[in-house]
Amino acid sequence: MTRGFGIVGAGVIAAMHADAIATLPGARLVAVTDVAAGAAAAFAAARGCAAEPDLEALLARPDIDVICVCVPSGLHAEVGVRAAKAVKHLVVEKPIDVTLAAADRLIEASRTAGVALTVISQHRFDPGLIELKRLLDGGVLGRLVLGEASTKWYRAQAYYDSAGWRGTREMDGGSLMNQGVHYVDLLRWCMGPVTEVTAVCTTQTHQIEVEDTALAIVRFSSGAVATILSSTAAYPGFPQRLEITGTEGTVIIEDGRIVRRAFGAGARPGGGGHGTDDDDGAARGAAADPAAIGVAGHAAQIADLLAAIEEGREPAVGGEAGRDALEIVCAVYESARTGRTVTLRS
Repeated sequence: MTRGFGIVGAGVIAAMHADAIATLPGARLVAVTDVAAGAAAAFAAARGCAAEPDLEALLARPDIDVICVCVPSGLHAEVGVRAAKAVKHLVVEKPIDVTLAAADRLIEASRTAGVALTVISQHRFDPGLIELKRLLDGGVLGRLVLGEASTKWYRAQAYYDSAGWRGTREMDGGSLMNQGVHYVDLLRWCMGPVTEVTAVCTTQTHQIEVEDTALAIVRFSSGAVATILSSTAAYPGFPQRLEITGTEGTVIIEDGRIVRRAFGAGARPGGGGHGTDDDDGAARGAAADPAAIGVAGHAAQIADLLAAIEEGREPAVGGEAGRDALEIVCAVYESARTGRTVTLRS
C-alpha cells in the first residue's frame, strides 16, 4: 500500500523529508504548505507535488495519510495536534517540541486519535549505532560505567539571522535543543534513564537569546555517569561523537560510524573479535553546514513508521522517546539557570 505524505513547512529540513520519501516505494509526496506561500509554491514545483494555501487545506486532503512536521520547534505540538485530530499519522522533526507540556499534548493527541507518531532521531538507524546497540543488548561491554555525547559544531551568525525564530527560547532553543538533542537521545537510548543533571550554559560567540554552548554531567539510574557537550561556536565544526564505556570495553562513534572499539579479555563481541579497530573516514559536512545531512537515516525512520502502521505497533522512535530526550535538555537548562543539580522523574 502506498501512503500519501504532506509536509508542513518548506524550509531546509523539509527537503530532507522529501528526499527520504522519494526513496521509499511505499510512500508518495502529495502536497506541501508553508506560511510563506511563495516558499511552498517553489518547493512544490521542484518536487512535483501540490502546494496548499494553509494547514487546514492540507489536512483536508483524503489522499494524505502522513504529515511531516517541519516547522520551527516551538510549533511542533501545535501543528502535530491538529494533524492528529485530522487522523493523520505523524513524522515530527526533532525535538518533539521545546517544552514538556507541549510534548505531552502531542503524545496524548496521537494516542487519542489512534495515529502513529515518530520523532526524528535518524541516527538511531546509523550502522554504528545499530552495532553498538547490539553489543550493549548482548552485554558485551559489561556494566556501563561512563558515557560522553559531544556535538561541537559551528554556525555563523548568519545562520541565526536567516530566520527570526532561530536562536529564540520560544521557537528554537539553543545549541543543545537544536543540534545536540540527537546525541542526547542516543546517550539515553544506550545508557538508560537519567536521574540527575548538573549543567552550565553560556552564549560565547553569537547574538542570540539562548545558549550556543552547553555542558552537563548526568547520572543514570544504573549508577553510570556521562558528560553532554553541545556547541555551535566550535569553529570549524567537528564530528558528533558518542563514547560508551563499560567494565569490559569501550565503543567510540563519530557521525554514526564506529571509529574505535576495544574489548577486554572477558568480552565476547561475536563477529567483531577482541582488540581495537579504527576508522577516521566519518562524514563531517553537517558540522559546518546544516543542509549537509545524508538522507538514509530519515528514510529508514520513515520506513519504520510505515511498517509500524501496517503492523499495528509503536514506531521504533515514538513520542515517549522524543519526550525522554527533551526532558534531559530541559533539565540541563533548569540546572544552568538555577545553579543546582536537577533530579528527573526517571
